[in-house]
Amino acid sequence: MRFSLSKSALLKELNLLQGVVEKKNTIPILSNILLETMGESLISLVATDLDVSLQTECTADVSHPGALVLQARRLFDIVRYLPDSEINFVKEENDWVKISCGASEFKIVGQARDHFPSTPKTNRTGLEIPAKLLHNLISRTIYAITQEESRYALNGALLLLVEGSLQMVATDGHRLALAAASLEKAPSDYQLKVNIPKKALNELLKLTAGSEENLQFAEDDNHLFFKLGHRQLTSRMLSGQFPNYELVLPKNNDKTVPINAEKITQAIRRAALMADERSHAVKFELSSGRLNITSQSADVGEAKEVIPIDYSGEDMSIGFNAQYLLDFLGVVGTDEVAFDFKDEQSPALLKPRGDEQYDYRYVVMPMRLL
Repeated sequence: MRFSLSKSALLKELNLLQGVVEKKNTIPILSNILLETMGESLISLVATDLDVSLQTECTADVSHPGALVLQARRLFDIVRYLPDSEINFVKEENDWVKISCGASEFKIVGQARDHFPSTPKTNRTGLEIPAKLLHNLISRTIYAITQEESRYALNGALLLLVEGSLQMVATDGHRLALAAASLEKAPSDYQLKVNIPKKALNELLKLTAGSEENLQFAEDDNHLFFKLGHRQLTSRMLSGQFPNYELVLPKNNDKTVPINAEKITQAIRRAALMADERSHAVKFELSSGRLNITSQSADVGEAKEVIPIDYSGEDMSIGFNAQYLLDFLGVVGTDEVAFDFKDEQSPALLKPRGDEQYDYRYVVMPMRLL
């Protein structure tokens, strides 16, 4: 096998593949990447951890066809430090590979092609989704996915198509994020309700970043397929029962506080400096025209922030995990937000103000403060 290709093109694809490669090293072959010729002008590159796979392509000048299986991190490090020029790959005996570029030359040992696992394929057609839309749905919800691996069904985000609206929902039991947007030209008879693992969502964020193209989505009984240009991400579908999120959405939160997003973000960040390190608790004290945000820790001290607000309802105090609020505020994307409250024991509903494209709702449970 012999081929050559540009450093910049190869490095871009290798960088994306790094996120998919198995990091735990429980199955050594999964720390490798498969490079395989496709005719005289293309190289296919594949990485997998058996749950998530990514296949991509590079334009290349192929002299002799074949396949290489090389350690992903080592190959990435070699390529990124080579000069910005054409890189030559030559496969030698016993799966050794020579990599040369200008005055630099490396020889590294590879693995047999037969040892690399096959990845799922599909011929099914599915749904066309703007990459930018999917990117924004993921970024608005992924932070709410649980960190507890034992809660299997909550280890991802639910993607649904409901009456022409593409929706994504994630929860960890303490908070819930729901983002939705109209999907133009969505087939009226298309049924979609799939649970996408967090790792796949993280890789989709990278694939869709800055893209103005449409992504092709398809599914079979066990796998999800996302194709964007010359790249295809495949993920095992999460099983298990995702909770009925509609029951969690507050219906009677009648105390609304509109507020500047940047102003409250900075106030919460400052107050959180004195919050308990385990609970990250801050207290909201609502009164006519005023919001106090306070925190205290016996070992550290206390803090108080005062923000003028447009509010004339009854006084109320409610506690929150500061990081939960900052997660929402960090991706909300509008100048103003609204905090809707009911009482001290009920979940709060946070929403952007002035976002015409996305229906974005964030439900956060209150904390009991001593």
